[in-house]
Amino acid sequence: MTVKYDHARYEADLSNCVHCGLCLPACPTYLETGSEADSPRGRIVMMKKLHTGALDQNLPDLRRHLDRCLGCLACETACPSAVHYRDLLDVARERMNEARPFLQRTARASLLSSLTDASKLKMLLKASGVSGGMPVAVAKLLMGDPSDNPSPLSLPKVTEIAALPSVIKPVGARRMRVGMLSGCVMRVLYSDVNADTAAILAANGCQVLVNQTQGCCGALHNHNGYRSEAKSLAKKLIDAFSPFDGLDAIIINSAGCGSSMKDYVHLLADDPAYAKKAAAFSLLCKDVSEYLDNIGWIAPLKALPIKMTYHDACHLGHAQGITEAPRRLLSLIPELKLLSLPESDVCCGSAGIYNLTEPNMARRLQKRKVDNILSTGASVVVTGNPGCLAWIAGGLTEHDIPVLHPASVLRASLTVDPLFSAEP
Repeated sequence: MTVKYDHARYEADLSNCVHCGLCLPACPTYLETGSEADSPRGRIVMMKKLHTGALDQNLPDLRRHLDRCLGCLACETACPSAVHYRDLLDVARERMNEARPFLQRTARASLLSSLTDASKLKMLLKASGVSGGMPVAVAKLLMGDPSDNPSPLSLPKVTEIAALPSVIKPVGARRMRVGMLSGCVMRVLYSDVNADTAAILAANGCQVLVNQTQGCCGALHNHNGYRSEAKSLAKKLIDAFSPFDGLDAIIINSAGCGSSMKDYVHLLADDPAYAKKAAAFSLLCKDVSEYLDNIGWIAPLKALPIKMTYHDACHLGHAQGITEAPRRLLSLIPELKLLSLPESDVCCGSAGIYNLTEPNMARRLQKRKVDNILSTGASVVVTGNPGCLAWIAGGLTEHDIPVLHPASVLRASLTVDPLFSAEP
């Protein structure tokens, strides 16, 4: 499939980079390698040459350096010229997918399909549990750099808890009426976090509507250059929420999903049937910590005398600009001590399927994150994204330090936990 994009707009975005270098100390891969080719401005130079035909999209070295980008968007936070790096990377990756060897392209597409379908993901996890990990031959097909050593498929066990009811009553008078994304990875691996999210919303006066038929938001597809698939999934998700009239917000507890859903306004801007729907939908999308911080937390909280540290998930901090809201909410808990984490906004190395496609760099960044966590003396790590939860927990297995979602910590501190019951 040929990549379609607005050449004039793309060229303008490429030219916005003035190569000042302020992005370099923010880029995780540059911090690790010190290579200009593994920096945002270096990658933009390659994207320019690719666009003008000065570089062939079939060059393995070109793909290697673009694949090695985590897409964490720390460069956008640091950039004084407001370069839209995410858009540049999305187009480049879509183009790169055309040039991948057929088997690698097929393997990546199949993995995305498995990870974003609840039933397929359960089967994948059960198979990996039996075999002890992903077969080396399959892992090799996924990787952008053939010199890498595959990582075992290390993910949490499927969490089998009762499905949430379609309608969850608020505690006390209703303040807000919100829809909640169940997600695909969250639903299978962290369904307990979904329950925690619904509980703290209800405890703060929100009526919570859970759509039982919603599917994947398309975040992983878009992040990996499968934009047509991402658009299709985005439209299906918009349609799934359309029966819920009069929502004050659509609540998301996965940073990657929230970033993607807030960007539907741009992803579907050229779709005549969905442009207006997508714009309205994106405006409703809120991270759970962002929303509760905005409407004001009112639920009574009991003391949790625990030392915690907070990792900024890239697509919450950099992509959505949400850094203080989770910290403010956690600081409401009596006796909880929130310790500062060095390099809290540097990517942990998970980045969607990155820990499978670029395992060596992912492990380096995981170790960097773990070392910083251990330096704080915290007994618990808190972060708001499933990939971060799983990857950081994997790095801490020998240290007996749990990694929790902010919603889980806040629910544990509730003095009155809502009883879930379907409203007539």
